[in-house]
Amino acid sequence: MPLIPPHGGRLVDRVVAEAARARQLTEEAQKLTPVQLSPREQGDLEMIAIGAFSPLRGFMGRADFERVCREMRLADGTVFPIPVTLCPPDEAARRVSVGQRIALRDDGGRLLATMSVAEKYPHEKALEIPSVYRTEDDAHPGVATVRKQGDWCLAGDIDVITPNHEPEFKDFRLAPAQTRAAFERKGWSTIAAFQTRNPIHRAHEYLTKCALEITDGLLIHPLVGETKSDDIPADVRMRCYRALIDGYYNVDRTMLTVMPLAMRYAGPREAVLHALVRKNYGCTHFIVGRDHAGVGNYYGTYDAQRIFDEFDVPREIGITPLKFEHSTWCKTCAGMVSAKTCPHGPETKVFLSGTKVRDMLKAGQRPPTEFSRPEVADILIEWARASG
Repeated sequence: MPLIPPHGGRLVDRVVAEAARARQLTEEAQKLTPVQLSPREQGDLEMIAIGAFSPLRGFMGRADFERVCREMRLADGTVFPIPVTLCPPDEAARRVSVGQRIALRDDGGRLLATMSVAEKYPHEKALEIPSVYRTEDDAHPGVATVRKQGDWCLAGDIDVITPNHEPEFKDFRLAPAQTRAAFERKGWSTIAAFQTRNPIHRAHEYLTKCALEITDGLLIHPLVGETKSDDIPADVRMRCYRALIDGYYNVDRTMLTVMPLAMRYAGPREAVLHALVRKNYGCTHFIVGRDHAGVGNYYGTYDAQRIFDEFDVPREIGITPLKFEHSTWCKTCAGMVSAKTCPHGPETKVFLSGTKVRDMLKAGQRPPTEFSRPEVADILIEWARASG
């Protein structure tokens, strides 16, 4: 059975693989106006280049930006819920004109890509912020990031040059074409994807295994791009994922790879983006749990699930959302449960707040095994102690 088609029908590839062409662009870039990308934009650049943001071939132009903000669609009607824009500081934007070629560089000055500027248009933050984030509160991390961006957007197709340094998590950093090839080798035609930016606790483990019961394979696909400063670092999380998979998952039915996307904390809209991205990676099912991609109290508990009802999912989204309710351990049932499956009251549940868990870890105490596997807890205790 063939794998699910990419979003838009074709997997984009903007990485310059041919050595002579890469050398040519590298030499040309020395004479081009440099534009430094923010950490979020660096992640977006890689996502575009490898096809994870298919059908995007570059940073969005004005028509796409405006319709995405208003309707969660590109100008041609294709579903896409969040703008992907290049908005450098105003001083840098002033040096750039339409038709110009520019060199895109990271914060260390390393060359990442070249781009032909097809459009330069005002960054309508007053449209983007309330549309995408459903709030204008500067305490929201996504809102704060947009506020700091420049007032002009540069759009155009990109040509990404293979870096001359090893990226983080090189062995796990598979592009969509590579995950698709791996699924075909394994004989998987149905694959469930699990998005995470945190260590996996027992409730998450339960959801992923429920999904695996109805599919051929499971892709645990942590986000390793920019997150909030108080989130657990990606290298610590990767140690947790590997320990958990080695000890508690069927390794023949489970894959672990990473995704370079930066978090937006956009709740419902980001859930749709995460689903479409995993479709590009070759997954057919996507786990949407409680408060997916949320932060604080900006979104309702199940808003990220309800947003899929606004689309013709089979035709417009393509990947199947798996909508799970909040799960926890019930002492009476002696297992993981949800409100759908358990008749007992809250007094039977093992519930720990994030603050309580952090306090336990800093004190060198493992949370109950009903909440977290001991191997994961030990890694987090080591990190918590080292980080103070």
